Amino acid sequence: MADSVVTLHTRKVMNNRLLARKQMVVEVLHPNKASVPKSEIREKLAKLYKTTPDLVVAYGFKCQFGGGRSSGFASVYDTFDYAKKFEQKFRLLRQSGEKKPEKAGRKQRKERKNRQKKVRGTKKSKVTTGKK
Repeated sequence: MADSVVTLHTRKVMNNRLLARKQMVVEVLHPNKASVPKSEIREKLAKLYKTTPDLVVAYGFKCQFGGGRSSGFASVYDTFDYAKKFEQKFRLLRQSGEKKPEKAGRKQRKERKNRQKKVRGTKKSKVTTGKK
């Protein structure tokens, strides 16, 4: 199998000023290739729309039966601040490669909540820190 060329076509491009982004349907043609990584799609879209790859969010890609073609969605934000404000947190975490923030276990959270219910006002913060 020769190294095949990946081509992108954008359809239904909408300039969404309320969310400070361009949103579109992306069709990817990738003959002789199983699928294309989203990182590569983001880089190509960034080049196409003259922006950086961290402002492009690609999601919802499905391969067509028979292969060689995929379609999904993409949003190109004006600034990274707008992307952080409007884009879903899990998508930003996935594309940046960071880990999900650690939180206490479910039982510990429930116990803390129930201890807080027994006190009023500023004492709630003392209950949550624990005994020292």
